Amino acid sequence: MEALDIVKRESKLALQPEWADICFTCGTCASGCPVTGVDGWDPRKAVRAALLGLEQELVDSRWPWICTICGRCQYMCPQGVQLMALIRYARTLRERDKVPGVIHKGVAMCLERGNNLGIPETDYLFLLADLSKEMEEGTVETEHGEEYPPFPGYYTPVDKEGANIIVTINSKEPMGEPEDMMFWWRIFYMAKESWTVPKENWEGVTWGLFSGDDDAIKEQCGRIIANARKVGAKTILYPE
Repeated sequence: MEALDIVKRESKLALQPEWADICFTCGTCASGCPVTGVDGWDPRKAVRAALLGLEQELVDSRWPWICTICGRCQYMCPQGVQLMALIRYARTLRERDKVPGVIHKGVAMCLERGNNLGIPETDYLFLLADLSKEMEEGTVETEHGEEYPPFPGYYTPVDKEGANIIVTINSKEPMGEPEDMMFWWRIFYMAKESWTVPKENWEGVTWGLFSGDDDAIKEQCGRIIANARKVGAKTILYPE
């Protein structure tokens, strides 16, 4: 019987080769994972696949996307294996047009239009002006049906030079929950804070974090920093 040549398969996911030595395959990570067993996967199996050069099976599966990256597996691991980095990196290896759901579409939309939902600039500015008028006149109702007091002279500052704080926005707010923005507007007004919002590239939620698109994260963060530098803001406020 001829001897078989065993070819070692290089793993793209084995970020730390020593994992092969430190992972006990004890299953502690799997026992605490809320999605253990889905499609036959669990954190322990993901680690072994990465170390044995079977990462493509993991990358092609639904499991890295069903995983919430809650961190419970990593927290419970007695050996400190960096499981969250492993799962997120598996997402980066998925072809962008095969990323499930709307995550990648939102990332592409943000890079194209400056926000995840593709809200046009004119609609965004009109909403800010309309809400500002409601704030100033005190025509906004509370959740209990009462009206907030008026805020005389209030307006939402856009690209205000010299502002201390520049505020990014979660696009779900102007799209479906615009009243939520008024909560921090009232705080700024009462505190006499100097603040502003950007006219463009105002999205503060980086979906690339979830889709595994590091290049998109870098681009979006760079735009936010550029907005802050343009107006001379000292602080960037993120919605989440």
